[in-house]
Amino acid sequence: MIVSRLLPSLPEILTTLVTIQNIVGEVNCKSLIVLKLRRGLLAGLLAFVFLALFTILLIWLILRPTKPRFALLDTTIYAFNFSFQYSLLTSQLQLTLSSRNPNDRIGIYYDNLVLYATYRGQQITLPTPVPSSYQGHDDISDWSPFLSGNSVPVAPFVAVALRQDKAVGTVLIKVQANGTLRWKVGAFVSGNYHLHVSCPVYVVFGNKNTTTHKLVQDCHVDV
Repeated sequence: MIVSRLLPSLPEILTTLVTIQNIVGEVNCKSLIVLKLRRGLLAGLLAFVFLALFTILLIWLILRPTKPRFALLDTTIYAFNFSFQYSLLTSQLQLTLSSRNPNDRIGIYYDNLVLYATYRGQQITLPTPVPSSYQGHDDISDWSPFLSGNSVPVAPFVAVALRQDKAVGTVLIKVQANGTLRWKVGAFVSGNYHLHVSCPVYVVFGNKNTTTHKLVQDCHVDV
């Protein structure tokens, strides 16, 4: 009799099971609502991101940014001398490099831009940095750096080429610019794009006097 009193009756057990089932059902219903809400928020966020990226891409395709145009306006040669005995080249020059933004609705940021001179693919001056700058629509920017390389060792094939150029009397060197640029369309600013500029310059071999060349020499630009 005591054991039967302690054990719950069948109706009580059934009532307990129904209560547990109702609680589990309410928990599952709430979890399902939360899951649907999360899925809805995620879908809305993805749709917003997709729409924003599509709008930026559409504007980008309509505007079609054009790479900047560079030109070498003048070059002053202070020294260009080569020691054939020790294969050492000394060169000193100052130049004016001009850049124009041909875009009507797109601005350009120039970052980490350095200039240096090369001969036959070998760098013959130290890299000279120029300040970072912003170029508005159809704007023009000018830089006038001083490039110098004192007693720079050159490769054997470069020494041979210099001997040949000495016989001609002139040397073709190239002023190079390396850096990055960013496009600005309204409030949107793109990521970094590598910028490389190459400008040919003819100098008189072994000239000990300062020589200034006034020219408008277009440069090759890669972005």
